[in-house]
Parts: sequence; C-alpha cells; structure tokens
Amino acid sequence: MYNNLDHIALILDGNKRWAKKNKFSNFIGYSKGFENIKNLVNFSLNIKLKNLTLYALSSENFHRSSLDLIYDIIYKNFSKYFEDLVVDNGVKIKIFGSRENLPNKILDIFENIEKLSLNNNTLNLNIAFNYGFKHEIKKVLNEVKNNSLEIDLNNYQEIDKLFDIGKFPDPDILVRTGGHKRLSNFIMYNLTYTELFFTDTLWPDFSEEEFNGIIKEYSNIRRKYGL
Repeated sequence: MYNNLDHIALILDGNKRWAKKNKFSNFIGYSKGFENIKNLVNFSLNIKLKNLTLYALSSENFHRSSLDLIYDIIYKNFSKYFEDLVVDNGVKIKIFGSRENLPNKILDIFENIEKLSLNNNTLNLNIAFNYGFKHEIKKVLNEVKNNSLEIDLNNYQEIDKLFDIGKFPDPDILVRTGGHKRLSNFIMYNLTYTELFFTDTLWPDFSEEEFNGIIKEYSNIRRKYGL
C-alpha cells in the first residue's frame, strides 16, 4: 500500500478552532497541533515515506495576533525536537517561504536545523512557513526577467527546479484538515496531478488511523495523469 507513495503534502488547518471547541487557549491549540506534527513525522518514518511537505503558516496569516504564540512554541519546542529528529533519524529539513520580518531567534533556529540536516536522506521534511504561491511565482518570474538565472524555458525539468520544492517529485496526495475545501495558495505549481483529500477533522485531532485510511483509499485510485 505504501510502495507507490513518494510524496505527501498536508495543509494543517484547525488549531484555533480546536482550542475554541475544547475551551482551551490558542496556545494550547497550537501546542497540540505541534504535537500532532511529531506523530505524523513518526508515522511517515515508519512507512518509509521519502518526502513530506507541511503547510504550517501562510503568508496571508503572517500578521495574525497569534503569531507570537507560534514563535514561542517554535522557540521552546522546535529546535530540540528537530535536532533530535535530524540526529537520530536522518531527516533532512527544508523550511521554505519568505524570511522577511522573521525574528532573528527564529531565523537562527531555521538556519541551524537546515545546516545540521544538510546531508541527511531518510526523509525530506519540507515545512512551508510564511509561504504563499503567488509570492513564489512572483519571485521566480523576477529572477527569470532579471536574467539572474540561465534556464531553458522549453525544459520543464529546469523550470521545476526554480520552485521551492521543485527538486522533489510532485505530491501524490494532498490532505487538508479542518473542513475547508480549498488550496489556500499552497504549492499550486506542484499539484498538477495530485490526488486531493479533504477532511472535517481539525488538525490536532487528525489521527494516524485516519491518515492511513486516506493512504489506503489513494492506493485504490487508478491514476491516469490526464483527462
């Protein structure tokens, strides 16, 4: 069932609604969501998935009042957990999206983790943070326009590499939790033939069993890569 999977992407939606539903603070909601990222990564390692891409924070949500809570969780939890993940499990971590206006302490954590994991290859864990596809496509077009990149525009493999996760195979599956049925400006160049799954389950409640059920459903799909 897992043999035909190269890459899974997830939009992690529903932390604040989970907190409100369960009468917790937003901090508890985001903390619970972070704990579920750990569960998902462990599951991905167990099934020997090669590429996992997570939409953690969109550029549209970058100015939310809860941003300081997210920074606090990253500062207190992200560094230690991901250092252990990199050292003990050989995970390679890439954090993509705009780094403008990020606090220095967050930038330092991101850069240190990426540098530490540079030569790992067990699992490629890509995390979109302050990311938006419209910003990404603007960046790519500006690079081509300004001739800062030498590229054959008739070669799609070369074009692919211009995008943040273009060197990885396109996701086989995209899962969005939280009930909304939209892509929300997420890696749209890379989703041409991706199978889309939407669940009403809020991200902190998204379980390994539900994830496994989606993979099982995917394994029964006959992919045609066309009409």
